[in-house]
Amino acid sequence: MSSEKNAPKVGVASAIALVIANMIGTGVFTSLGFQLDGIKHLLPVLLLWVIGAIAALCGAMVYGELGAAMPRSGGEYHYLSKIYHPSVGFLSGWISVFVGFPAPIALAAMAFGAYFTGVFPIASPQMLAVTALVVLTLIQCLGVTIGTSFQNIFSSFNVILILLLVVAGLFFSEKSVPVRLTLDAGVLRDIVSPAFAVSLVYVSYAFSGWNASAYIAGEINRPQKNLPLSLCLGTALVAVLYLLLNYTFMATATVGELAGQIDVGYICAGNIFGPRGRDIVGCIISVLLVSSISSFIFVGPRIMQVIGEDYPLLGRFSLRTRQGVPLAAMLFQSIISLVLVTTSSFETVLVYVGFALNVCTFLTVLGVFVCRMRFPDMPRPYKTWGYPVVPIIFLLIMGWNLVYLLLERPVASVAGILTMLLGLVFYFAIGAVKPHKDAEREIV
Repeated sequence: MSSEKNAPKVGVASAIALVIANMIGTGVFTSLGFQLDGIKHLLPVLLLWVIGAIAALCGAMVYGELGAAMPRSGGEYHYLSKIYHPSVGFLSGWISVFVGFPAPIALAAMAFGAYFTGVFPIASPQMLAVTALVVLTLIQCLGVTIGTSFQNIFSSFNVILILLLVVAGLFFSEKSVPVRLTLDAGVLRDIVSPAFAVSLVYVSYAFSGWNASAYIAGEINRPQKNLPLSLCLGTALVAVLYLLLNYTFMATATVGELAGQIDVGYICAGNIFGPRGRDIVGCIISVLLVSSISSFIFVGPRIMQVIGEDYPLLGRFSLRTRQGVPLAAMLFQSIISLVLVTTSSFETVLVYVGFALNVCTFLTVLGVFVCRMRFPDMPRPYKTWGYPVVPIIFLLIMGWNLVYLLLERPVASVAGILTMLLGLVFYFAIGAVKPHKDAEREIV
């Protein structure tokens, strides 16, 4: 087993690719259908994606400051432990371990099954989802070098596919739908409706992953410089691609065709390229969802690994193979994902994970204010551009989203709250145990 210090390092290009792979995947190819189920005008939908892009960019800039100042793997778990209290960090880590990564893995695997069976109905979508999850876990168990190379290749394919769909849809589509972006009474009603606020959770999920490289900060070369760079560049690139892609979707399919559908990319590809082209693109999308699944499998176990380093009772999860893989943590995460794939519906998992993750990111971005007050002399190689306006914008968007989500989707939201409370119970059961010396030496 190896320590984090002598494990293989991740370069800035691979860190950017990891952010892109974590973001591009299930959300952008599936969530538009759920938005159009409650919103019937296209301008509010595009506005949702603009708001999501703004929130993600603001969050990335804040995480860049926190990650450069505290360059240890673990993401929110590490930041919140240092800024507030170890119990708050543990709560965030608990959510990441049981919800934050297993649920997106399950969602991506479900979407993979839906897209692949749309082209090759050789097995049930659930069976294909399980197969993809197991195979990709085995690949990531082979080592960091193999895992990052896999991500770099598939992340490039993700970007190329989206550009292909945008160019073909806007200039060569067999079917064209006029996109009316006029502001009228119906559009305003959509914007102020609860459905608009709830739909933001789908958009937020599509943008989730903008903080991916923060979870592996300790494995990145020169994290003080490369971590903020990977977060901001990766998020900005994906934000532009998302806006172009969703405009293309709405310009090539009607609201009636897309509303409530998971495989919106497959539907639009049929309108752009015809039946044969649709199958080809559907197959490509299903393969590219492999990148999303793989990136979550790669990143998620690093949180459990850091928790294991800090709490001896969970120390087994901190152990890494000579190839740099936290094997026990990775296998544990995949088991939870398998349970979600086989027991839950797509939309239920999406809302559940959206609420829980937004709570953690809200507390983390709020933490930049607390951190500057508590530790004014902390070295900050990178500072949030536009502070304090940028973090305030993020907090307003996420706070608005959380309130409406709790009101409109109480069951899934309460499930997220109960998960957090269970995490606190577990913390107080093990929290009295003295942390490892490595954790004590960590200086904020």
